[in-house]
Amino acid sequence: MSSRSEAFQAKLQRVSGKIGENRYLKSVSEGLLLALPVIIIGALSTLIANINITAYQDFITETGLKGVLNLPAQVTISLIALYAVFCIAYKLTTFYKQDGVVAGIIALISFFVLTPFLVVDDATTIPVEFLGAQGLFVAIIVGLLSARLYVFIVESGWAIKMPPGVPPTVEKTFAGLVPGILIVILFTIISGLFKLTSFESAHEFVYSFVQAPLQNIGGGFWSMIVLILVVHTLWLFGIHGTLAILPILYGVWIPLGLENLDAIAAGNAPENIVNTGFLAIAIIIGGAGATLSLSILLTFFAKSKRYKTLGKLAIVPGIFNINEPMIFGLPIVLNPYLAIPFILAPLVNGIISYTLMNLGVFPLVNGLHMPVGTPVFVNSILAGSVMLILLQAILIVINIFIYWPFFKIIDKKALDEETTTADA
Repeated sequence: MSSRSEAFQAKLQRVSGKIGENRYLKSVSEGLLLALPVIIIGALSTLIANINITAYQDFITETGLKGVLNLPAQVTISLIALYAVFCIAYKLTTFYKQDGVVAGIIALISFFVLTPFLVVDDATTIPVEFLGAQGLFVAIIVGLLSARLYVFIVESGWAIKMPPGVPPTVEKTFAGLVPGILIVILFTIISGLFKLTSFESAHEFVYSFVQAPLQNIGGGFWSMIVLILVVHTLWLFGIHGTLAILPILYGVWIPLGLENLDAIAAGNAPENIVNTGFLAIAIIIGGAGATLSLSILLTFFAKSKRYKTLGKLAIVPGIFNINEPMIFGLPIVLNPYLAIPFILAPLVNGIISYTLMNLGVFPLVNGLHMPVGTPVFVNSILAGSVMLILLQAILIVINIFIYWPFFKIIDKKALDEETTTADA
């Protein structure tokens, strides 16, 4: 490898490292990951309540079971912003070695302070729309801001000091009292100022000027293309491309998936093609680079012992979308022979999948965020349709043809090396 390539790789790694180690970005990504069980529970509830079988739907509707089956979704996905604001504030505060639980509770109070209450028939209510996906950006902002203020106040010594011998629980409670009061007062003032505007609340302002435009851009065709190119170019230089852009990916694509789940729960069709479920189902089949197809080629068609053995070791993890054995064992990193198909395969997958879903040939994914390790084909079922298995099968075949000529080159090269070594 030339010194110029080494310098370029080192520069990319430094930039990616700075992004990945940024406390605020890590707090968003890790905070949302902390709330992932909530999303999965709600998604499973939505799936069970909305299985597209007429007889099943008639039965659960007539017996009243549909409302019961939807209950977990109503207290998870429909309230996801509440879980997110706590988890994000918790993660950021712990990065500063402070009490994350107290900071999370203060962030939750601050979020409620910014949320408008409605009076309906003399009953005070909270609009659920601001507690779900639509309120997620406000949750991110409040979680980060309130947590950082909490850390600043505590580190500045503005806290009630308790005498020795006081139980730790009581000490923590009083330590968070002054920061909590100051932070809640600040957010109360902010909420009051927004009431004087035409938006009437921070939620309406943020959704109108931040979240909706970002989702429109982030959920579009060309943003998907850019994301695929960035992720896989970073991988080629040994940088975990998905992790490098995880805060952006989660901050924009998870809300799009949650909107789909909300629509399904309400009996409507999902509208967002692009989300994290789409990424797992229709782009990176087998991991970054859609390398399951390459694992199949190595396992069943390689003539060199080296690659056939690697294929047998990598194909099972590949089925579970874990492809580090391919990325670093083949290797794909800094491999000029595989750079083109590694980028081209997921790019083609994204273009084909987006187009076919947009034309209505295949159903849209329901928006469920797939946990790491969810097997290929199983994730299609979890995404809401057995038809998506057919889409994945077609894409795998297409990827095999994309990788084939490049696979033949590296396999022949390895076979020649093995033959030369044997003859020597």
